[in-house]
Amino acid sequence: MGGLRGVRRIYAIFFLVLFGFLLWSAEFERLKGYDVELFLQLDPLTALAALLTSQTLYQGLALALVILIPTLFLGRFFCSWICPLGILNQGLSHLFHRRRAVEAWEENRYRPLYRLKYYLLAALLIFALFGSLQIGLLDPIALIYRSFSLSLLPAVDRVSGGGWYALPVVFHGGIAIGAVLLAILLANRFITRFWCRALCPLGALLGWCSQWSLTRIRRDVDRCNQCKQCLKACQGAADPDGALRHTECHLCMNCIESCGTQALHYGLAKERSSVGRPLDINRRRLVEGTLAAVVAVPMTRGSLSSRSTPTPEVIRPPGSLPEAQFLARCIKCGLCMRVCPTNVLQPALFEAGFEGLWTPVLMNAIGYCEHHCVLCGQVCPTAAIRPLSVAEKVGVAPFTQPVRLGTAFFDRGRCLPWAMDVPCIVCEETCPTSPKAIWYETVPVTRRDGRQVTLKRPFVQPELCIGCGICENKCPVADLAAIRVSSVGESRSRDNRMLLNQQS
Repeated sequence: MGGLRGVRRIYAIFFLVLFGFLLWSAEFERLKGYDVELFLQLDPLTALAALLTSQTLYQGLALALVILIPTLFLGRFFCSWICPLGILNQGLSHLFHRRRAVEAWEENRYRPLYRLKYYLLAALLIFALFGSLQIGLLDPIALIYRSFSLSLLPAVDRVSGGGWYALPVVFHGGIAIGAVLLAILLANRFITRFWCRALCPLGALLGWCSQWSLTRIRRDVDRCNQCKQCLKACQGAADPDGALRHTECHLCMNCIESCGTQALHYGLAKERSSVGRPLDINRRRLVEGTLAAVVAVPMTRGSLSSRSTPTPEVIRPPGSLPEAQFLARCIKCGLCMRVCPTNVLQPALFEAGFEGLWTPVLMNAIGYCEHHCVLCGQVCPTAAIRPLSVAEKVGVAPFTQPVRLGTAFFDRGRCLPWAMDVPCIVCEETCPTSPKAIWYETVPVTRRDGRQVTLKRPFVQPELCIGCGICENKCPVADLAAIRVSSVGESRSRDNRMLLNQQS
């Protein structure tokens, strides 16, 4: 058993490198075909929450059983052996803590605060049961995907001069997303693996499942001399020197390797094995937290949001489900934004309401939806953005209509040919549809100085516009484009439409 810690480190480094490789390979998803969403598909919490909100277990999420079923028999192994955020927390805890033994003993004792993760899990599942998928705010896999893709890797890309992204990228609110991860990592300076012990809802789910595990770390009461070396090394605050709390045990195996008398072992119970402690939950606090979540759901729905009212700036990626279904499936992981080749997909703040925080929206001032790109639907782990073929997106046979994201509108007070008698046809030139949704009328104009000029004043034909945003992105009026896309007319909504003779 002496090499278990080394074996775990090898596995941990392997999965951390694999996570980094998948993030890097997202840049080449179309060519390489790697499953960049692999860790999300292995996440039992994502699968359970998506099942509650949509009553559907998306095909890719069935891989979560690879983690969930072994947990029922082996214990909470995911947290120390596979989870990228858990591995980072454990590594930083090791670097931060060079303390005297008595301080380490006190710090690694179990605290009632560590019940909080179970109450958070219950509240998030209540939200999911009512169709509001907020798991992604705290789920460690979604959180680390989002933080790396939208904050840390863009920062590294800027400093290193490129490599993580095909072009320099920026993300709306990226500093807030990165600050959350940095706060989680820095918390290890004060309490070892604070996130894993006190806040992680996935750890709470796996801890709850592990209470029935047959194999676990056990202590031989005859061999134990109460030296507390196991407690000093414990990463989960599982009290291995007493009645071990197996629901809190991360199976890091540090305690086994630290034990000088070989009193600890992993496996089935022996004749002189100590009795473990059951799951520690205050039932009154659990009921209070559940009731608070039940009250919070209608309060959230009662606030103005994209679920209740179409919002012009909430333009979703191509293939997105209708807004209520989209919010019931999107886990805010940021993968669609990671693979977007033009950087148009951005994390929303509160444009779509609280439920839409960090969900993807198009910001055409930054990029545009590439006409033949369908990568976002290919990487979405919960099918909030359904996979599209290029033919379906652009509306070629056998499809009769393209996917529309919205409709472009001119602001004639800012348009150069309309407001300033300056020739410009950039929007018409860049329009990708055939026939073009933007056309112009040639008119003679007499300027103030008496000179005669011929201008091409542009118009939008709404039934041809797909809302891709390239006209807005390329408009030479840089700060606030003279043509801007609104969500009205989007294919996914029957309500968010304009009254036009050409539309039913």
